[in-house]
Amino acid sequence: MKLVKKKYSFGKEKRTWFMFLFFVFMSSVQFGQEVVPTNHSQQKADSLFKLSKQQVKKRDFQKALEAVEESLAIFENLQNNKAIADCYNQIATIYYYQGEFAKALTYFENSREYFEKAGFKKGIASSTNNKGAIYYYLGNFPKALDHYKRAMKLHEEMQNEAQVAGTTQNIGNIYMQLNDFENAKIHFEIAEKIYRKSNDEKALSLVLSSIGSIYKKKENYEAAFQNFETALELSVKTNQNQTQAEVLYNLGKLYEARGDLEKSLTNYNKSLEISRQAKSSLHESSALIALGFVKQKLGKKREAIKNCEQGFDIAKEIDVISIQEEACKCLYDAYKLTNNPAKALVYNEQMYLLRDSLNLKQTSDKILNMEFEKEMLLDSIANVEKERILKQQHREEVAKKEKQRNIFIIAVCFAVIIALAIFGRLSYIKKSKARLQVEKDRSEHLLHNILPIEVADELKEKGYVDAQDFETASILFTDFKSFTETASHLTPQELVEEINVCFKAFDAIIEKYRIEKIKTIGDAYMAAGGLPKPDANAVKNIILASLEMQQFVAKRKSENEARNKPAFEMRVGIHVGPIVAGIVGVKKFQYDVWGDTVNIASRMESNGAVGKVNISHHTYELVKNESDLSFEYRGKITAKGKGELKMYFVSKRNT
Repeated sequence: MKLVKKKYSFGKEKRTWFMFLFFVFMSSVQFGQEVVPTNHSQQKADSLFKLSKQQVKKRDFQKALEAVEESLAIFENLQNNKAIADCYNQIATIYYYQGEFAKALTYFENSREYFEKAGFKKGIASSTNNKGAIYYYLGNFPKALDHYKRAMKLHEEMQNEAQVAGTTQNIGNIYMQLNDFENAKIHFEIAEKIYRKSNDEKALSLVLSSIGSIYKKKENYEAAFQNFETALELSVKTNQNQTQAEVLYNLGKLYEARGDLEKSLTNYNKSLEISRQAKSSLHESSALIALGFVKQKLGKKREAIKNCEQGFDIAKEIDVISIQEEACKCLYDAYKLTNNPAKALVYNEQMYLLRDSLNLKQTSDKILNMEFEKEMLLDSIANVEKERILKQQHREEVAKKEKQRNIFIIAVCFAVIIALAIFGRLSYIKKSKARLQVEKDRSEHLLHNILPIEVADELKEKGYVDAQDFETASILFTDFKSFTETASHLTPQELVEEINVCFKAFDAIIEKYRIEKIKTIGDAYMAAGGLPKPDANAVKNIILASLEMQQFVAKRKSENEARNKPAFEMRVGIHVGPIVAGIVGVKKFQYDVWGDTVNIASRMESNGAVGKVNISHHTYELVKNESDLSFEYRGKITAKGKGELKMYFVSKRNT
């Protein structure tokens, strides 16, 4: 099977304690059920398998892998399914220790299949549990829970209390990752009780470290310290190097949080030393970067840079994006402190590039709100007019009564009353006109928010708008990737708020570049340049606007991820060509555009990539000589209903 190397992006907290996930490793291979034990080939395979186990303990993973692969070849010839499954399990374990989780997942699945063929339920359960742990590392919590539950069912059927404890601990880890610390603590304490009962010190050290992490999260530092110290003592006693490295790292974090930087430095150095002994690149890079941050606080800027660069290089070798991003943050801070803005800028840009890997968003109800405001405004105007009529009727009635009464009053009094009535009438008219003018201004402002100013003026003047042909108009489409999936993790109120934030930002950006918003369709945003007034700079402006939109979405994503909130990713497509523009409908009317140019722009978006701006060949020809833009030719790509179209990614050229 061909394996493709992937980049992994572990969250900071997950990386801090992910090694404490309970992995089920088969302690020994039980051979002899399918072939004769005295078989010379099997004896050789047994010896090679044991040799692989020994090499893993020595952390010589290359020799361990060579030995188990040779053992596997022999067992395949012997058709010993149980032994084949054990070999695949051993290979998966080796890749797991080296941080190559995609390969580990593949070989655990192979192991599970051969345990099923051999009818070995304990092996099936262990491989299923281990797959759940890998899915956890990859952030796929639903699959992780599904595998843990299946493993739990098998362990309960076998009345295997120790493995039930391990799987319970894994479920606790998922709650920990979801920041549900109470549920996490409940599951960890159930596992702790079983481990103490069975005197399993190795597993106990793992779960105590996890409990310590919960107390650290809650800022109960004394309880956290007690659990970490006990976990460290047990991991030393049971000779678990990787667990020691992880607990020492957590102790370093604990002392750093308490402001005791010297003790923090001591624990990080110990973690680094043990990580190197264990050949654990993941822990080594984390410890180096942690040392870099602490040394910055101690004023040891040059040492901080050296540590962070070493950690960055290791993180790049093992392709762990989150650690690379943290290293870039460390280097950015350190170079700022050493007054080296050029280097700081380089790492700042790398940090943001590493963050821009995923997600984005859906539609806003701004138009509906505007329509609602328009209706409310019309109602308000009607109420003012009704009030004016009622006041007028009342005034006329009063004037009539006064007239009847004043028949008996002398001419002078009659003249005075008439003068007062005229004065009151003029005052009322003046106030009414002022009130109507305010409402008219509000109505026009709302209309200009819905339609371009020129179009709105034509509509007011003529009562309708003539359709217009534009030979060169720039059409922009945006769309959020995996909107439905991401939206399912938000409440309706959170979803509307998130969409409104994005589309408000888009509105401000297109206004800055003199581009006309056309409409939003679901999670798509459509805008056009070069209309209703032609603009020689419209094509470049719409490209600059789209790049700024992508920058905003990327920044918003990083902010949401920092708050553990779902985030969106976006595609953008642009095409330039002839269109027809005008107003359709008489109720809730809108300014819209039609033509094949619109369809091609939509295809540019749907065939683009997240975080990118995809443009057509015709658009490229119009801006290819712009010195501040760079282009990446993508070749001819088949677009739905349009055949093959040349497409380009456009970005700002670095200066």
